[in-house]
Amino acid sequence: MDSEKQTYYISIGAGEIFSTPSASPWQFKISATDKEIQQLRQIFNANYDNSIADFARAHIPVMEYHNDPTNDRYDQNLIRIYEMIYQLGDQEAKDHIDSIGILEDFTSK
Repeated sequence: MDSEKQTYYISIGAGEIFSTPSASPWQFKISATDKEIQQLRQIFNANYDNSIADFARAHIPVMEYHNDPTNDRYDQNLIRIYEMIYQLGDQEAKDHIDSIGILEDFTSK
């Protein structure tokens, strides 16, 4: 059985999920179950891990940025985050994501 949806506040840049709006700066308001929040947290954690790998790669001058699989994974995870926020978000979140076109750009490639 799925738990009831609760309101959460998302900061994509910080990779944070808050249960109160005053905890820190946030960009998106969503309603999600515990399971959905766990899934979103896993994607944020995967991007954090990719950031660590990217930092290490940055110190290898012969490896080209555009041929780095960790960058591709980071981008794919970012799209997954925006997709989840679009599905779970309020109308303001949906309107903002529509306005930046991030989901259109990804799906049209």
